[in-house]
Amino acid sequence: MDRAPARAAFFDRDGVLIVDTGYLSDPRDIRWIDGAQEALGRLAAMGYRLFVVTNQSGIARGYFEEDAVGRVHAAMQADLPDAARLDDIAYCPHHPAGSVERYAHSCTCRKPEPGMLNRLIDRHHIDRGASFMIGDRASDMEAAAAAGIAGFLFEGGNLDKFVAQILSGL
Repeated sequence: MDRAPARAAFFDRDGVLIVDTGYLSDPRDIRWIDGAQEALGRLAAMGYRLFVVTNQSGIARGYFEEDAVGRVHAAMQADLPDAARLDDIAYCPHHPAGSVERYAHSCTCRKPEPGMLNRLIDRHHIDRGASFMIGDRASDMEAAAAAGIAGFLFEGGNLDKFVAQILSGL
């Protein structure tokens, strides 16, 4: 018997969960947005699955290798309390203007395309109608709309307060 679809919260990484320092490749440079860990804990306690979808064009541009992204994501997970751990993280290494040939192209995963969201939704059996994305750019909102989930534009401040406002309106 199939399990019921889960509801999920999807987050852009830089500028939403962690401070956007520009092409982050060193885990020592991770700085959490105020209220980010609390927001993840709040949502997890309510039964939401937690996901990150992030464009990482620094790979295509030759600024760092893919394994640097993996180290940053592992450090993020290690910083989170067990009750607020991310279920999965998807990233896009592509950019059409990249200098690393194998990543220098357009794709369906780079936001505003919905590829990363659709892949996570399918893989984790997510209910689109009961899920949402929080991002800090128009491309995040476009990706959410294209994937058939609600999108909320985070313009800074305390992420937990922002999430509480979203939840009060659902």
